[in-house]
Amino acid sequence: MLELIKQAATDAVSASNPVGIFYGTIKTAEPLEVEVDQRFILKREFLELTESTKELKMPHGDGYYILRRKLEVGDRVVLLRIQGGQKYIILDQVRDA
Repeated sequence: MLELIKQAATDAVSASNPVGIFYGTIKTAEPLEVEVDQRFILKREFLELTESTKELKMPHGDGYYILRRKLEVGDRVVLLRIQGGQKYIILDQVRDA
C-alpha cells in the first residue's frame, strides 16, 4: 500500500511539470518584461530576480563603479519556471563565449 502511495505521488509531480528551464530576452527594463522563446511575454509580477541579476555598485570618490549592471533591453536570460507555472526566476544573464 505504501509503495502505491509513493508511486501516485511521484506520478503527480511528474505530470505537473514541477520545474522548467527557459531562455528569454529582456523586452523592456522599466517595467521589466521578458519575452520567452518568442512565444509569450512575462510581466514583472510573474518574475523573481536573483542577486546575480541586480545592479551592483561600489562607491568610489564622488561617484561609484558599476561592478555588475542591471538587466537591459536585449539581454538574454535563463529562467526557471516555479512549480505551477505562475512565477519564473531569472537565474542569470546568458553571455556569448
